[in-house]
Amino acid sequence: MFTRDQSFYRSFFKLTLALMAEQAVILSVNLADNIMLGTYSESALSGVAAVNQIQFVLQQIVYGVSNGVIVLGSQYWGKKRPDAVKKLSAIGLWCNLAITLSLFILVSLFPQGALRLFTNDETIIAQGVAYLNIMRFSYVCFGFTAVMLGTMRIAETVKIALQVSVLSLIINVAINFLLIPGRFGLPELGVRGAAIGTLTARLVEFLLVAHYMFCREKKLQMKPADCLHVDRQLFADYLSVSFPIIMASILWGVSNAVQTMILGHMDSNAIAAQSISSTLFSLLKVTSVGAASAASVIIGRTIGTGEMDKLREYTRTLQVLFVLIGAVLALLYTLIRFPLLSLYQISPETRQMANIFMNIQTLVIFTMSYQMPVNAGIIRGGGDTRFIMHLDIISQLIMYPLAVVGAFFLHWSPVAIMFIVNSDQIFKCIPAYLMVNSYKWVKQLTRA
Repeated sequence: MFTRDQSFYRSFFKLTLALMAEQAVILSVNLADNIMLGTYSESALSGVAAVNQIQFVLQQIVYGVSNGVIVLGSQYWGKKRPDAVKKLSAIGLWCNLAITLSLFILVSLFPQGALRLFTNDETIIAQGVAYLNIMRFSYVCFGFTAVMLGTMRIAETVKIALQVSVLSLIINVAINFLLIPGRFGLPELGVRGAAIGTLTARLVEFLLVAHYMFCREKKLQMKPADCLHVDRQLFADYLSVSFPIIMASILWGVSNAVQTMILGHMDSNAIAAQSISSTLFSLLKVTSVGAASAASVIIGRTIGTGEMDKLREYTRTLQVLFVLIGAVLALLYTLIRFPLLSLYQISPETRQMANIFMNIQTLVIFTMSYQMPVNAGIIRGGGDTRFIMHLDIISQLIMYPLAVVGAFFLHWSPVAIMFIVNSDQIFKCIPAYLMVNSYKWVKQLTRA
């Protein structure tokens, strides 16, 4: 039933652990902002939480572009075609430049309007605008960094991502410590201090990753000049593969933003409680994200080499590994949540609501740890990029109308709404299991 191929396990755990650690450190930047602002001011925490919903949507789109490069590039890497991988990387960089610049312009023109989507509280909006006015300058750098790291991931060059992310976290925490409350004679900047810390960290990430990719990476040997030319034929292939991935990423980002919008307009405590619970959830979820990314590279590369017998072995083995990962994450979530809640200076009502939200997310993280890596890792990595998009559209057409009606017409509690907007992570397990074991998702995407 399980593969005995030791190279599979070495590759899977090497990629998963590296990507998990990288994503954990990246998310720790947001966690540091949350905790340090949570001890400073609840309105500051809520303001940054609202801005982070915009940031989350951007992240999902940027990662969608990068994942398109990974899905198509992995098959070319399996065929030993690094030239095509470099061309795909250039396409991803240009796409992310267009996306990040567009969002920068939008939030520059309508900062208050963007934040009013999530809350009507003028104090929270004022804090959010102060944070957003600085954070928006990190968007382009973040978009470029994501594509460069995704390109190197195809060739299993992953150490640099973790090293850079750790340095980024240290820089962010140090600046937060100095500028949020104002220490050692420095001004007390509150949310602006947190934004300066995050912006500085993103700039350092970009410079170091670009230097490594163009000057030190030996497998791809990519140069800045490779980014200037866009191959039209590959661009058409990339769009065909990536459009469903980007749409699914947008749906996922928007769904989280809509969740915050609904909760933020229901109860003044709900947005802070959701921010606290989702931060821990996102931090633990990186294990499944890493497993999905590793599976995508391995499955795509295996299809590229044409080893179909190994593909079936790997698919069965990966599913069992995903279930085991889910069980471990659910246990960790249960053990960590009480010490984490004790770090926040928040009202008893917010603390109680955050604790209940975390109970719901314990079940969600277990089921998500199976369905998300199966859908976004195996099925999408195998070439079927449309299945997860269709699944997301169907689930959200059911969930969010029900959540809106429940919140604003039937006056259900924030806890009930929290369960509804996360329920798709439970029910997606069934179609994921049926699809992955049908092997209808196996598609050859490369050109000769």
